[in-house]
Amino acid sequence: MLEVINLTKSYPAPRGPLLVLAGVNLTLAEGEAAAIMGPSGSGKSTLLYILGALEPPTSGQVVLNGRQPFDLPAAELAAFRNRQIGFVFQDHALLPQCTVLENVLVPTLVGGADGEARAFATQLIEQVGLRDRIDHRPSELSGGEKQRAALARARVRRPRLVWCDEPTGNLDRTSADLVADLLLDLHARQRSVLVVVTHSARLADRFPRRFALGDRVLMEVG
Repeated sequence: MLEVINLTKSYPAPRGPLLVLAGVNLTLAEGEAAAIMGPSGSGKSTLLYILGALEPPTSGQVVLNGRQPFDLPAAELAAFRNRQIGFVFQDHALLPQCTVLENVLVPTLVGGADGEARAFATQLIEQVGLRDRIDHRPSELSGGEKQRAALARARVRRPRLVWCDEPTGNLDRTSADLVADLLLDLHARQRSVLVVVTHSARLADRFPRRFALGDRVLMEVG
């Protein structure tokens, strides 16, 4: 379960603290999926980075499976993030020198990628339709194929939370629809918590829970 409790975030500014998030609350149970929409500059990415334990809040709590990641020492926080949270970025963020299989295995390298991890990575690659691309490097893939590899990478540690920052933002409509299909299919298989930030109403409409971020507050819609 993901719980966000009275979350605020502000940044130092010449005229005083700039408030970006004010009293954000969110609860998502295991297996739930949510899309967050809002205009540019509304704080969507800031919220996502806090949920991903990449940036601390100014106040409030983030609780994932009963643990508060920001209470952990730096090394433990990094380990928690690696094991419990999967990330999908708009630009896929694949390593250009690595094959699809090697890129998918990257999150497992901290503890050493064993045979079980390699087998599961291969399974995920097949599930996203890249079996014939497993030994290809990113330069040999289309934009949609790169993002499909990123989906597999985000799932390889079986994380409790997967967050996606505009996962279809750089794709044409056909590729975007395929990535959305695979994103939701993998989510249904693993039953984690899924949070997607998007400008695409087409993508957001596929999610059972939808939220809008505006005036620094998160509200459920639809």
